[in-house]
Amino acid sequence: MAIVLVHWLLTIWGCMYPWLPNTYAWSNFTILALGVWAIAERDSVDAIFMFLVGLLLTILTDIVHISLYYQHSEKWLTDTTRFCTGMAIFSLLLKPLSCFFAYQMYRERGGEYALNLGVLGVSQDTSAYQSIDTPDPPRPYPGVDSKAAQPPPY
Repeated sequence: MAIVLVHWLLTIWGCMYPWLPNTYAWSNFTILALGVWAIAERDSVDAIFMFLVGLLLTILTDIVHISLYYQHSEKWLTDTTRFCTGMAIFSLLLKPLSCFFAYQMYRERGGEYALNLGVLGVSQDTSAYQSIDTPDPPRPYPGVDSKAAQPPPY
């Protein structure tokens, strides 16, 4: 809940002065809505997974938005603009930490440790492995009874 609240506040403060396009606000508020869904559905793996993926995507889109729309000129840099720019950048810097906590919550809710992407994922063929539940451990030396007959001399 703290992650959503902090990012909501930083997004509001980052959008106070209209220096960023509307897509910045829409993308961040959409992800915050997914965060509210993840809070409401505490047992849902899908909700926290979508929130995590959304946070990762908004890291990229925030970098693009800030780098394209930031203008560095004395006329443009008022106190309000500096504050809004700082809050947008601070939100961007906190997102990797938020992703770490969201991933921890994803694992606690029963998500896989490694994200399985279907075709791109590594298959887990365990047919060659020996089960640790077998009652008879393998014997390093064969018994005398199982000794094969000697080959005939030449």
